[in-house]
Amino acid sequence: MEYKTKKFKVRYCETDQMGFVHHSNYLKYFEMARIEWLDSVGISYQNLEKNGIILPVVKTCIKFVHPAFFGDTLTIKLMIKLPPTVKISFEYFVYNQDEKEIACGDTTIAFLDATKRKPIRCPKDIHDKILRI
Repeated sequence: MEYKTKKFKVRYCETDQMGFVHHSNYLKYFEMARIEWLDSVGISYQNLEKNGIILPVVKTCIKFVHPAFFGDTLTIKLMIKLPPTVKISFEYFVYNQDEKEIACGDTTIAFLDATKRKPIRCPKDIHDKILRI
């Protein structure tokens, strides 16, 4: 499964003294890409939380290839290689307006019962939506 986000501009507040996008922002970009993808497949993050399911990040890795700068236009290619179980893993590839790879990385998200804070299996309706993609 592969999804490409809408284009978005790097804001000035996301850059550091060197003029590069600060490394901490890439996790925010990854989260933005996940939520945009969820919306695109008809899964509301808000509804998940209302139904007592939370999705914390339990693992992440980022490799920085080239810097991104204020005003750059970025897109993120998001991929899921395996069906979800009690967790779901995503791969990300960040590109600038020239299709130059800026960064790549991955995250693993767990499905947790919001009250008990214990892992649960991916709900069947979500699992089925992801498999249909």
